[in-house]
Amino acid sequence: MGNTDTHGNIGSQETRLDFVRQIVAEDQKAGKWGGQVVTRFPPEPNGYLHIGHAKSICLNFGIASEFDGRCHLRFDDTNPEKEEQEYVNSIIEDVRWLKWDWGEHLYYASDYFERMHEYAVRLIEKGKAYVCDLTAEQTREYRGTLTEPGKNSPYRDRSIKENLDLFERMRKGEFPDGSRTLRAKIDMSHPNLNMRDPVMYRILHAAHHRTSDKWCIYPMYDWAHGLEDSIEGITHSICTLEFENHRPLYDWFLEQLDIFHPQQIEFARLNLSYTVMSKRKLLQLVQDGLVNGWDDPRMPTICGLRRRGYSPEAIRSFCRRIGVNKFNSTVDIALLEHCLREDLNKTSQRVMAVLRPLKVVIDNYPKGQAEDMEAVNNPEDPSAGMRKVPFSRELYIEREDFMEEPPKKFYRLAPGREVRLRYAYFVRCTDVVKDDNGNVVELHCTYDPSTRGGDAPDGRKVKATLHWVSAKHAIEAKVRLYDHLFTKENPAESDAGEDFKANLNPKSLEVLAGCQVEPSLGRARSLQRYQFERLGYFCVDPDGTEGRLVFNRTVSLRDPWARIQKAQQRD
Repeated sequence: MGNTDTHGNIGSQETRLDFVRQIVAEDQKAGKWGGQVVTRFPPEPNGYLHIGHAKSICLNFGIASEFDGRCHLRFDDTNPEKEEQEYVNSIIEDVRWLKWDWGEHLYYASDYFERMHEYAVRLIEKGKAYVCDLTAEQTREYRGTLTEPGKNSPYRDRSIKENLDLFERMRKGEFPDGSRTLRAKIDMSHPNLNMRDPVMYRILHAAHHRTSDKWCIYPMYDWAHGLEDSIEGITHSICTLEFENHRPLYDWFLEQLDIFHPQQIEFARLNLSYTVMSKRKLLQLVQDGLVNGWDDPRMPTICGLRRRGYSPEAIRSFCRRIGVNKFNSTVDIALLEHCLREDLNKTSQRVMAVLRPLKVVIDNYPKGQAEDMEAVNNPEDPSAGMRKVPFSRELYIEREDFMEEPPKKFYRLAPGREVRLRYAYFVRCTDVVKDDNGNVVELHCTYDPSTRGGDAPDGRKVKATLHWVSAKHAIEAKVRLYDHLFTKENPAESDAGEDFKANLNPKSLEVLAGCQVEPSLGRARSLQRYQFERLGYFCVDPDGTEGRLVFNRTVSLRDPWARIQKAQQRD
């Protein structure tokens, strides 16, 4: 896995292991954990997964696959107020769609609530945990700051007997929400604020999506995290970098309980240009109606990328290329789109579609006649075969493929000029029809019957090849053209008094009606991916119905990342 710099450039270390895989390889070689490798992907079911989660998914499942281990899918469902079965279902769908398999190893933190409670009782019995009556605000005040030590809670020295009694009564629901917590007894002057008697349990009378009303005390993440890993026999607990300061607490809990102790390893999360990854910000976009739901094709969510036309192979390729680092950086979104184009170029069937139609009448083509032209389905894949595309006297071409007064270097259709129609004939423009406002509404052309298939027997050349569809046979469709959701590389950079939403791209979506596509697309299935020749890659949107096709532009054909790489090689 090659490491990358802040712009996602791939180094020359393609065969070198990243630092996480080096740790795993060394552990396995040394026989640590009995040579076993067990990882996990532990999402909280309080939102939809995004491209940043895909990096973690591919890292954890990838390592398990490469080292003949296993990876668990575990839902960290410890906060019933924010978690829903809807999110559980979407996460399962997304991980499966990325083509990772956890087999029988699907788990929930809530599976371990009873055991976590037993461990908490054990800490109380050891004098390492106590019930505290401070409010949340008081707890923050007593905690201290980075430069000042905290103060001991006045309830810190309660007896073990009293703590056991109060904790049991907390479990039975005798106290209101927020009135008491269970805290670890560590060190209120510890330089790491996470070690200053952290809260382990809070009282919360809320129904849980799996356990219903069985519990009214719920474990905090720092308490639950290590226990879940330990119970499942995780060997390498791979977390993002913000949990590095939490590792001493992770270790402390496991050491005090003297139970199986996994190794926590931190890596840098993914930051992507022109993109926000914060669940809070993404939720704001959805709730404020600035996007059309979590699966809006402009969103970085896995379901949004899937609807836009991304393939799992493209996302997995991207995650391999960006590598794994110990420092935060931002990856250029152009690299993600490059990986996408690479995959879609190999796998997408080519079709012809006209987004902004201009009618063409071939005056010397027989009226009422139609013929089938042989078209290549995918030049990158000979096994994809050929298809037949109907040709007739009246066609549509792209409006931008004609200019009445063409400038220099415009080689497409113009009055008196001859061009090639893809897979069909040479045609020459002979007349231009305009409406009362002077807008071009129709072209008249002649064709050369001897050029069938696209080549002239006399060897003459043309400088442009245009795509087209037969007016009589074409299917009308709606096409959505998507662009980056934000105008700034770092959407968080905003002027005083504004937030990230000020950088939303007002041109992130353009909807075209009345587009014309070749008739083979009448058989298109939801989410099927195509290359519209000369235009880009497109995907069938689920919004469409029979006879009313809707396509989303996945990405254009132009590849700025390839240009960036060439420029770097020249430098």
